Amino acid sequence: MLDINLEYYKIFYYVGKLKSITLAAEQLRVSQPAVSQAIRRLEESLGKALFVRIPKGVRFTPEGEMLYSFVERGYGYILQGERKFKEMLDLETGEIRIGASDMTLQFYLLEVLEQFHEHYPNIKVAVTNAPTPETLRHLQDGKIDFGVVSTPISQDRKWKMKKVRQIEDVFVAGEKFQYLQGKPLCYCQLEALPIICLEKDTSTRNYVDGFLKGNGVVLHPEFELATSNMLIQFARKGLGIASVVKDFAEEFLERGELFLLEFDRRIPRREFCVVTDAHIPVSAAAEKLLKMIGFPVKSL
Repeated sequence: MLDINLEYYKIFYYVGKLKSITLAAEQLRVSQPAVSQAIRRLEESLGKALFVRIPKGVRFTPEGEMLYSFVERGYGYILQGERKFKEMLDLETGEIRIGASDMTLQFYLLEVLEQFHEHYPNIKVAVTNAPTPETLRHLQDGKIDFGVVSTPISQDRKWKMKKVRQIEDVFVAGEKFQYLQGKPLCYCQLEALPIICLEKDTSTRNYVDGFLKGNGVVLHPEFELATSNMLIQFARKGLGIASVVKDFAEEFLERGELFLLEFDRRIPRREFCVVTDAHIPVSAAAEKLLKMIGFPVKSL
């Protein structure tokens, strides 16, 4: 493979395109002697003349014309790549990859994306729906630009985080358990009741289980479901006491279809957090969205 300065090919491209050393020099904003010298060095490296000088400029030799047909395509791809690159920086196109759970998507991210889409309608947004532990794995593997997760978060890696919203874990029940409404309860009483909760390996399940264990309580759920919305439906049907984030139950609490169980003390509130991996750069579009929500982003 010939070791030739790619700058020579750039100059060759413009001389061939404009059929003039003078015009190429003007286009490139360099001197005519510099253009002539570059062409001469390229010809010396290749071992054959590329242009024939004529009164009104230059014309290709047969070898030069053949070489130009390839260089033109290659340089055209480079220019097209630069245009696409600039479009991404100007947010005329691009993609954001986000990881979020049903909960963080429904009660935080959806509203944020709605606002972002109004300003940048051409940006594609791909949301990977998964519980917090899996979202963090996607982030660490570089599959997403950032995650919107709920605490607690494993600190075995240095995440960059911004808390964006508080949430509260509660227990709710339907009419079948009306005899519990308004009564002060202790968490140990839950051990004798049918419990409905999320599957294991979710931040919500881990947090509530951890809190109860700290109070000497271990639950053995009747039902373990994949989504909080299903927990609510099971509770409405009287199938048990549901452990949920309060936001999911709010509508049904207002309508009187569900009620809150009251305990001697509340489960401490936790947060939704926007999380990035400091070791992995985000796309220009993702950087813009992060800045819009007040997340500190360090640009190159």
